[in-house]
Amino acid sequence: MAPLRTVNLGDITLVLGAVMRYGKLLFLGALTQTNKPLSDKFKFKWFKGFKSLTLVVVLIIKSIKKMKVRNGINLCFVIAFLVFQINVVAQVKVDSSRVVRVLTYNIYHGETVDTDKKFDLDLLAKIIGDTRPDLVAMQEVDFKTKRARNFDLVTELGQRTKLVPLFGKAMAFDGGEYGEGILSRYTFLTTQNHALNAREGKEPRAALEVKIVLKSGDTIRFVATHLDHTKDETDRIMQANELNAIFSDNMPTIMAGDLNALPESETIKILSKKWTSSFLDNAPTFPAIDPKKKIDYILYKPEGRWRVLETHVIDEKKASDHRPVLSVLELLKP
Repeated sequence: MAPLRTVNLGDITLVLGAVMRYGKLLFLGALTQTNKPLSDKFKFKWFKGFKSLTLVVVLIIKSIKKMKVRNGINLCFVIAFLVFQINVVAQVKVDSSRVVRVLTYNIYHGETVDTDKKFDLDLLAKIIGDTRPDLVAMQEVDFKTKRARNFDLVTELGQRTKLVPLFGKAMAFDGGEYGEGILSRYTFLTTQNHALNAREGKEPRAALEVKIVLKSGDTIRFVATHLDHTKDETDRIMQANELNAIFSDNMPTIMAGDLNALPESETIKILSKKWTSSFLDNAPTFPAIDPKKKIDYILYKPEGRWRVLETHVIDEKKASDHRPVLSVLELLKP
């Protein structure tokens, strides 16, 4: 029987070399299975896969430092295990007909921040268009108010981005109306504007709902909302409970908006009972110039019907007092 020996640095190097060599081949093989460019479809997956691979390598190295091997045979098993892990990551395929690019953006009624031009719809439209969204939830949207120069903001932005516009009134304001807006690459199957409860003296709020049919033929719901902004959380808690009740079925749903609530708040805890955040971290979104707080969210449900492919807080400081937030999600088959 061959003597036992302790794993040394050379053994670990052998493992890493094999893993990276085979991993590269497997990832390149996966990339050739799509017509999409790397930057469009696999950039984030490569990054996530590399992170997963790194984690596996670290865990295995910690293990093999403590184990004994017989003439390198156990190292072969380690390599085989790692290659299997890479293969699992590499074989994950994305169905582009089920992918939805979602943007949420509080547009500050069209007013820019720290620019000479204080009202610039072309700038807003460019920022939105550059993210190539399928669905956009907009908050602080004015409809023919004096401060917005009597523009129908969502229609103006729809024309500039070549997306289908929809406005949902939350309240009458400044000679016009104020509320939510949706821009969509898809036509609307149905639309509905839900008034949310607000106590006397508080601004009325709304949840604007649309249903669309994806290229895959699946019907999904998209909701744009904006919760109470005052320091007292009472109205936000009430509105969060109301949203959970309104959208209590199991239809695949994405809800996006300015929730005016920090991740640790009671409002988010209530929503988290029914919804899952597309972000694993709490990257701040407000104020745009130097973000300190996360108050803009993209949520989805049911949890098992969606896979998050990509998330970004867009580095944009001038077009609004909030930063735009993007998530790319894939609807999974039931």
